[in-house]
Amino acid sequence: MIKKHIITCSIILGLLVMAKVFAYNMPQAFKSQKKGLNNTTKSITTTTTTITEEPVNLMAQLNFAEETLPLGDRKVEQKMKRVLAGYSYSNLQTNRLHRMAAEWFPIIEPILAAYGIPNDFKYMPLVESGLQGGMSPKGANGFWQFMPGTARTYGLKVNSEVDERKNLRKSTIAACKYIKELYGVFDSWTLVAAAYNVGDNHMRKQINRQNQDNYFKMKLNRETGGYVYKLISMKQIIQDPSRYGYRESKGVLAMNTNQE
Repeated sequence: MIKKHIITCSIILGLLVMAKVFAYNMPQAFKSQKKGLNNTTKSITTTTTTITEEPVNLMAQLNFAEETLPLGDRKVEQKMKRVLAGYSYSNLQTNRLHRMAAEWFPIIEPILAAYGIPNDFKYMPLVESGLQGGMSPKGANGFWQFMPGTARTYGLKVNSEVDERKNLRKSTIAACKYIKELYGVFDSWTLVAAAYNVGDNHMRKQINRQNQDNYFKMKLNRETGGYVYKLISMKQIIQDPSRYGYRESKGVLAMNTNQE
């Protein structure tokens, strides 16, 4: 009996010791877990704050038909800033482009959409004929500055009595047909814009000669090499006129509201 009693006491004593150890360790474990959770929360909060406060780079926002500038290329960024500055109100001193945009875009936009052409091509007539208008020294004329032969190829009448290059709707349809055909060749909207300016044959030769099909990295003549930069600049001053010194007229405000 004595031996049985001693064994029972030993078991009870062992259980008491284990209970004490378990009770002692539980708060420590919970405290450790809580501390870990606090650290995690603090880390997440800090990360979120950093992302929110990160400054937005204007160059990273600029694009033509969703084709962006190569970031980190100092020459490209300097050129972009220079061309942008050239389109500011302090340099142009006119709201002519914004008035034309408010008048032309409602006609141009649905035609571009119908042919599957990016909306950014609506800025092309503003660059081509928005400021100067009329016939170029080489014979290009109208909103999209078509040469007579090219205009006829894409369905426009050009003769001594009629010049449909000056018809916004008809010339936009012709331009869409040409642009779509160019995209089938170059598979890049920036190259399409450049080819529209310089001609598709010349553009193909330059791509093959330079073994390069990134517009921003190609060496092109002055006019073509700056053409897409002009389109991006035109897009900027129309979309965000106040940033570049323009006062937003009612027509421009209505146009930008419709775009949103």
